[in-house]
Amino acid sequence: MPGCQSGGSEQEAMGSAPRVLVTGASGLLGRAVCREFQSGSWSVIGTAYRRARPRLIRCDLTDEDAVRGLLHEHKPDVIVHCAAERRPDIVERHTEAAVNLNVHATSMLAKEAALCGATFLYISTDYVFDGRNPPYGEDDTPNPLNVYGRSKLEGERETLRLCPAALILRVPILFGEVESVSESAVTCLWLRVQDTTESCTLDHCQQRFPTDTRDVAAVCRKLCERARQEPSISGIFHFSSNQQMTKYEMGVSMARAFNLPCDHLIPLTEQLAASTLRPMNSQLNCSRLELLNLSVEPRPFNTAITDCLWPFTPDKRWRQTVFH
Repeated sequence: MPGCQSGGSEQEAMGSAPRVLVTGASGLLGRAVCREFQSGSWSVIGTAYRRARPRLIRCDLTDEDAVRGLLHEHKPDVIVHCAAERRPDIVERHTEAAVNLNVHATSMLAKEAALCGATFLYISTDYVFDGRNPPYGEDDTPNPLNVYGRSKLEGERETLRLCPAALILRVPILFGEVESVSESAVTCLWLRVQDTTESCTLDHCQQRFPTDTRDVAAVCRKLCERARQEPSISGIFHFSSNQQMTKYEMGVSMARAFNLPCDHLIPLTEQLAASTLRPMNSQLNCSRLELLNLSVEPRPFNTAITDCLWPFTPDKRWRQTVFH
């Protein structure tokens, strides 16, 4: 299979359980999606590329022959496309590679999903909006401010053009079980929270809605299961936590969750010039999911962030619990 390396035919022993293919399965959201579907008795096929590991298939999603061969071999009932270059600053600097993954790979997967009759779920972002007139519903006109947002919006359009019955789930900034605190733009604040030796300014202007990947994964499974039963369930959906927070407020919440001082954290209330523009408030209206009873109650930030960070605390009592 060009561009793919498979760990074997483990899927042959999986019986008649429905099969889901998760791209980006080694990433922050992809890992949570794999666990969620496994807990629902699905057969899970995970793909990765640079961070491929045992039990995942190494596949270059920008290789059309590899993608076609992957789907022909594993015949998934559902494809959840989590793989993306999601770091806006990286997208600005390495636009061609990011567009290849965020747009072209998405286009190929959507086309092949339509041909093989698989339910296709594309993970998108609140950054398709400019943040000037929140909250945003699914039918509101996108106006991305940066290349990342434009690439994800183009991925949405390619998805619906090539696979009209597809699902698109827009989500905000995510955090969850991380392998290092730098893996999420939320958990990376932990380093600043812990370093009390000098003051640290954190943005207190841009409004964010940090959302736990476990909740997003649960919505993914509910959406896919319903769409398999009801073909009318398709198109764009929004899911987000309802807690509005700046980076400063996230940092303070982390400090308080672990009884740490937060006096060294200084709110930055002036919007500084940035190389990559970001929306000030891209709050998502999630009523469509709620009306269809496909949403979940988001975990409160203070308890969810504690779950994520306690393996990284200096106190050995916290380190005794390590997630797998």
